[in-house]
Amino acid sequence: MVYTIVVHLRAKPGADNIAKVRAKLNEASAVYSQDKETLSWFVMQSIHDPQDFTIVERYLNEGSQKYHLENPYWKTFDPFVVPLLEKPMDLRRFEELVSAPGEAELLLLPPPKE
Repeated sequence: MVYTIVVHLRAKPGADNIAKVRAKLNEASAVYSQDKETLSWFVMQSIHDPQDFTIVERYLNEGSQKYHLENPYWKTFDPFVVPLLEKPMDLRRFEELVSAPGEAELLLLPPPKE
């Protein structure tokens, strides 16, 4: 089952802080997208607030994250990014949904009453 991590980051105010976070996220995406068993590593910036960023990391399974954590680049990320953040990163872990037996029947409309 695909294992997904979603991380929300909020840069400190200021164009310089925002630009540095953006640059580091783009660099991280290029590096981590090459890791074994990484399906995708996307970075996004809010269209409403340039201080808000999101990372979506998708791995083959939960164990695949070990390749990410073993990547030497990982040790450079937090020391660079954390001082530029207004608040701690909000990290959430998910498993992507797959259809369960009987699920389709739950979506059927009840027969009309006569």
